[in-house]
Parts: sequence; structure tokens; C-alpha cells
Amino acid sequence: MKRIVATLSLIACMCGAHAGGVESLENFMKTAKSGRADFTQVVTAPAREGQVSKSKTSSGTFEFARPNRFRFNYKRPFEQTIVADGQTLWLYDADLRQVTKRAQAQVLAQTPAAIIAAAPDLATLRKDFNVEAAGEKDGIDWVQATPKTKEGQVHSIKVGFRGNELAVLDILDGFGQRSVMTFSKMDTNAKVGTEVFDFKPPQNADVIKQ
Repeated sequence: MKRIVATLSLIACMCGAHAGGVESLENFMKTAKSGRADFTQVVTAPAREGQVSKSKTSSGTFEFARPNRFRFNYKRPFEQTIVADGQTLWLYDADLRQVTKRAQAQVLAQTPAAIIAAAPDLATLRKDFNVEAAGEKDGIDWVQATPKTKEGQVHSIKVGFRGNELAVLDILDGFGQRSVMTFSKMDTNAKVGTEVFDFKPPQNADVIKQ
């Protein structure tokens, strides 16, 4: 479940802040109906007293289609698949041969998926998040989104754009764990077939309903 929050957890005071990120976010939500990209994810656990923080890197491919559908295929170092088909969120761990099944509506409202594939516009997103411009650095315009409720596992999310192209998700959870997902080869509005989001548990896999 931490993987889901990290993969699937969005987005300085507004006075004088650079507004480009908010404009890019709004444009992305209005115009990006589908897409695919490669990604690299670095998850860093908080340092314990007397110890150095440790990071883990994974990579794979990502596809989405609005409304409410996306797929993450983790290829390295371990195979995992996360699929949202519009009704159900599936998490498949190939090594464990285990599938976790959850009602999508219970999981995604206050995660990065709300920006990528769910919320249709900025006004809808602001029902669940406080959204603020977070400046520009190294050619990336940043937006920070903080969940209005503290009940979830996500503490805050920063979203980075190069122009109107989604470039980075930087997620901090309530335990101090940070997950940075960097996208490359982003193909916005690529033709993504509905079959991409069809998921059937493999034979002999254990299915856990939560």
C-alpha cells in the first residue's frame, strides 16, 4: 500500500510566487486526456538517529486515460503492476504472486492520481487540496498541493512541469518518506487503448480484497 501512496501520494506564499506552475497544471488537467511515459522513482526513507537515510530506485512505464484510468508497470528491480480501471485499483506483485484489490473511489481522491488521471479541472482538485505555486528551479515550474484532510497518508505533493509537460512528482508521506518520480519520453494525448487498463489476476495468484 505504501507503493500505491508513493506512486500512485500532489501538488511560498502565493504573494510574489511564480505562477507558471499553476498555469501549467491547469492546462495539463484541461488538455491531457491520455498519455504514456517512462519513469524513474527514487524512494528515500527518513534517517533514523545515528544512521544515514537509504534510497531505493525503481523504473518502468506509465500510461493514463481520463477519467480515472492509469497503469504503472514497474520493471526494475522488481516487477509490479498498479492498474486503475475506473472502478477498481489493482496491485500485483509478481515475486509474491499476490494481487491486492481495492475500490478505486476509496483510495485516489487525495493522491497524485487525482492530478494525473482523475480531477477534470483545478476547481475540482481544490476541493481536496490547497494548491499553491512553488516557484521555478532548473527549468521546472513547481506547484505544491497539500491535502485538506490529515486522515490520509500523503503529507504533501509537489508537481513539476517543463512548459506544459508533466516532468516530476515529489511526494512526502506522513512518515517522512519521500518519493520522487521523474518522467521521460512523455507522449501527451497518445492513443492508449482501453485494453491497457483491463487487469485479470494471473492464475495461482492470491487475491486480497481490502
